[in-house]
Amino acid sequence: MSAIADAPEFARPARPLAPSVPGNLAIWAAILAEMSEFAVMFVVYFLARVHNPEMFAAGPLKLSTLAGTVNTLVMLTSSFFVIRAVIAMRQDRARECARWLWGAVAAGGIYLVVKYFEYRWNVSNQITLETNLFYAVYYYITFNHFLHVGWGSAAVMWVIFRVNSGAYGPNEHEGLLNIAVYWHMIDLAWITIFPLLYVIR
Repeated sequence: MSAIADAPEFARPARPLAPSVPGNLAIWAAILAEMSEFAVMFVVYFLARVHNPEMFAAGPLKLSTLAGTVNTLVMLTSSFFVIRAVIAMRQDRARECARWLWGAVAAGGIYLVVKYFEYRWNVSNQITLETNLFYAVYYYITFNHFLHVGWGSAAVMWVIFRVNSGAYGPNEHEGLLNIAVYWHMIDLAWITIFPLLYVIR
């Protein structure tokens, strides 16, 4: 028998944990559906751009790059907060987890407020759905994302309630992981939207 087999249990090297994907099958099915929806919108964007290159080159110049940049930083910050919440829960610090999640909710709220005032600014500058095809695509994509941030924030608040009620622990917090991967999907969608609509000329 080998020396390792003869060694006391505590002295044996630990078995590596099997890699696992965070979240469950249901949330990944939902994410696939959501990403497919955004993919269709991006296909529409590129088809419209190919047939209207001048319109899509000029369109971003009239949008508020500042608002888009602020919301990009807000979304990235919110994802950081969600990551910190998961780390806190794994370290059995539920209260800290809830605080990080409230930070993500606050960031989501800031995003919605900035987007609301951006839309108002657009309308005051005669940028509406009827202005041209670029702005129709812009409103369709960004309002869809606006809705995702809204109900994503509501889902995070539900998870906060679950955290505070003791439903999760360091070894069992699948609901938290589900909302974490969903929130990262929302963030990823915006990181794709921002350069397409605000930066690329």
